[in-house]
Amino acid sequence: MAYMEFNNIGIRGLAAAVPKKIIHNIEYTEHFKKEDVAEIVEKIGIKERRFADENTCASDLSFAAADKLLNDLNINRDEIDLLLFITQTPDYRMPASSIILQDRLGLPNNTIAFDVNIGCSGFIYGMSIAYSMIRQSGFRKVLLLDGETRSKVYSPKDRQVAFLFGDAGVAALIEKGEIFGSSYFSINSDGSRASLIQIKAGGYRNPSSAETVKEKVVDEYGNVRSDEHGYMNGADVFNFLIREVPKDIKFTLEKSGTKQTDIDYFVFHQANNYMNGYLLKKLKLDPAKVPMCIEKFGNTSSVSIPLTIATQLKDKLTERKKVLLSGFGVGLSWATAVADFHNCHISDLVEI
Repeated sequence: MAYMEFNNIGIRGLAAAVPKKIIHNIEYTEHFKKEDVAEIVEKIGIKERRFADENTCASDLSFAAADKLLNDLNINRDEIDLLLFITQTPDYRMPASSIILQDRLGLPNNTIAFDVNIGCSGFIYGMSIAYSMIRQSGFRKVLLLDGETRSKVYSPKDRQVAFLFGDAGVAALIEKGEIFGSSYFSINSDGSRASLIQIKAGGYRNPSSAETVKEKVVDEYGNVRSDEHGYMNGADVFNFLIREVPKDIKFTLEKSGTKQTDIDYFVFHQANNYMNGYLLKKLKLDPAKVPMCIEKFGNTSSVSIPLTIATQLKDKLTERKKVLLSGFGVGLSWATAVADFHNCHISDLVEI
């Protein structure tokens, strides 16, 4: 396990943006029977999601969040030394979307900008990278962006994933300051299980072709997708969650010298109600300490942790709070962080 500790670095502000278009899952019946849809929605606990239109990318959502945050905090954009963009749904194969965002946001040309291609644990990965870099001398502020348009990744005819995923973007401003206290990170990966959540074709291992975009029935249940749609083995992903995530949470708490009772909020990746419910019971957590936004936004991959903070903990992080973050999924990868939040500004939710 890669374990890291940081002092006097933290998140000064956070903003989130979502598409205006609301998908009501109970009405998402074009390809499925109404009674089947009702059963699926009850099981996964997702009533609404947000879908970006064909002209809106993950970078657009993160741009809207970042512009809102920088304006709300009256930040001098010349002081942004690093722009880090977490996404698996970039604008282009090249150039990196972060470079485009540097220009759109009016940041100076001496701003470092790069993308990180990581999934559900991505925001915690991004925090650890941002914290590592900003503790170097000469760094002033880091803008950590995270955006996904997962609605464009999965087949609407595949019931395993058709009701799960939504779109969103976030921005976090990271600074140095004694008020932030200490933060602790455990970062992990297991590529031997990469095939459990995967898009088989469309990259350079299996390039796009007429065959890879062709939809086909993929199992005995009649689910339909192409090789360029996302695939997820839900049962094995759940087994991974059971085996790895509670263990990593306990490891991080022990290494940081933090008792579970010291944590004010536990913010988990919003995978589905069943997985989140398992973690809540396994760790014997008070539901009041486990904010969730999955009912209204669905699974937004790496964005789900900061989106939960932005929508469920607004005005609750002005006084010092100790928050545990846990992300897990595609890679496979998983990460845990224990971080102090103090006087953290959370902007109003942006809809575009």
